[in-house]
Amino acid sequence: MRSICCSISVLSAAIILVLQSTLATALSSTTAVAPKNVVVFGGTGYVGANVCERLVKRGHSVTALSRRGVNPRPNDENMRRVTWVSGDATDPRVVKKLVNANDAAVHAIGLLFDIDSGLSQFNTIVSGSGSLPGERSTYDEITRRTAFNVADAIASKPSLFSKSRYPLAFVSCAEAGWPDVPLGQAVEDNLAPTWLKGYLAAKRAVETRLGSQSKRIRACLMRPSLIWDWTKFDVLPVIPVFNLASTVGVPFVDKTVRVETLADAIVQCVEDDDVEGVQRYMQMEKLAKRA
Repeated sequence: MRSICCSISVLSAAIILVLQSTLATALSSTTAVAPKNVVVFGGTGYVGANVCERLVKRGHSVTALSRRGVNPRPNDENMRRVTWVSGDATDPRVVKKLVNANDAAVHAIGLLFDIDSGLSQFNTIVSGSGSLPGERSTYDEITRRTAFNVADAIASKPSLFSKSRYPLAFVSCAEAGWPDVPLGQAVEDNLAPTWLKGYLAAKRAVETRLGSQSKRIRACLMRPSLIWDWTKFDVLPVIPVFNLASTVGVPFVDKTVRVETLADAIVQCVEDDDVEGVQRYMQMEKLAKRA
């Protein structure tokens, strides 16, 4: 009887230790992240709004810059905690002020069809926020120039002798990596329409610029393919096609990415000093699971 009691005591002690260890791990995973002040450029857009929501949920202080500067979800409690700012990210002074006031940045400004594509009217359909490009809305102006302004602002930000790098998540696209995969360059050279080549040129210019400033910027280059949720009726029909092509090994087609997955992965890039560089769908899925 004494040996049975001893065995039960040992087993109980082991269970308690396991529970304590599990609880400690869970608590550390939720409390280890220090809150940051984060500015989201393009915060009212499809991707930007989701990033703002998730950053707030993680305890960060969020400022969102956009042309409108209006909360796209006024009834959402988390979104009401975001500071919404109206401004022009093509203006270096506006960008510099926000970068200097924050610890990290997310660049989610972009458009699929620019004013020179001849297809800009379709942005109201394919854009998750339903935005319509202005008369100066070229890929070079909206994507490259605004992102370069952010990079310039970070480079000139007073460091106060700190060696830490400024986190910046840039929303690029999977097709920006075509030159790095089999048949990708051939597809771009022979099949890509002119507007797509211009779109990719702007994305790659930003990626190259951020890569050249790695001493000051910890850049996460997010490369999603089609971004979607169940409200994106314009892309839902082709989601299975992309996913099947990726599954069977077509090298120049990446699996699609849910907007929630992309947003969660961006938050991890902001928080984790070890995350940087190109993030394809497989890396984004892994990062999102940690959120």
